[in-house]
Amino acid sequence: MRVALKVDVDTLRGTRLGVPPLRRLFQEAGAGATFLFSVGPDHTGRALKRVFRRGFLGKVRRTSIVQNYGWATLLYGVLLPGPAIGRKAGAILRETRAQGFEVGLHAYDHVRWQDGVARRGEQWTRREFERGVEAFQAVFGGRPETSGAAGWQMNEPAFLAEEAAGLLYASDCRGSGPFYPFIGHRAGRCLQIPSTLPTLDELIGRHGLHEGNLAEVLCEASLKRTGDQVFTLHAELEGIRYRAVLERLLGLWREAGVSCVSLGTLYRGLDRSRVPVCELRWGRVPGRSGTLIRQGPRREGIRPGIADARALSISGLSLVESNR
Repeated sequence: MRVALKVDVDTLRGTRLGVPPLRRLFQEAGAGATFLFSVGPDHTGRALKRVFRRGFLGKVRRTSIVQNYGWATLLYGVLLPGPAIGRKAGAILRETRAQGFEVGLHAYDHVRWQDGVARRGEQWTRREFERGVEAFQAVFGGRPETSGAAGWQMNEPAFLAEEAAGLLYASDCRGSGPFYPFIGHRAGRCLQIPSTLPTLDELIGRHGLHEGNLAEVLCEASLKRTGDQVFTLHAELEGIRYRAVLERLLGLWREAGVSCVSLGTLYRGLDRSRVPVCELRWGRVPGRSGTLIRQGPRREGIRPGIADARALSISGLSLVESNR
């Protein structure tokens, strides 16, 4: 079994304090990983309006947001101006790639995308995505090959924007395995490699799970599944306060013969002619507030990029609203 390590980097704090220790930990463990960076302004403080979202207060109590993010980060975009992550910490981003890790785009403005994209149309979505690509290019001198949506939040124009930007693959949703997304009336060309395993912040503080037993539970959960898996971690959590949990998890995986790799390694090892086309669904995940994009049922007899004559051409947002 292989587990792709997908590191979401949401904030300036996570970039500065979480990314360098994660790189060292992965190098010591012989693990590959994909770092997905937020490259625009850090407006984390604006996320506090999620207080009215179902499940958000429970997550706040379980994960100690002030301890994990710090007061300064929680004031960015509210009482303090949001620092531009790509400009303030560009050296760390470039060092990550120079050390052999895969890098990709997480978001331009993490909070703006996560809280807004589901309700927005094509013009807003394309512009917001293009701002991220432009800021990424300013840091790295080239465009990203992969991305992963903030909070697993997407809409139809966002999937199309990934195609237009030339992305080869992305990890924008939760699911069970690689697939091409069915968008509107056809299968998309940008392959999805969804997150398959629960995240630390979805588990900790629930059902007796804590820092002392979480690594064992996550390892056991992964070994019960078949095929390659994708584990999403956060620079702000596993890179700082919960680093010992991740170190223990990497050790358990190594003992079990599990290889930790990047998303790109999984992508290059796929027989893409056998990858299914699947619909997309809004749904909930235990331990996480709100809804997110999930892999839906297979769509048979359709190839990527080819229109399905049986389906209507739909403009605007067309992700299925079941369970939202």
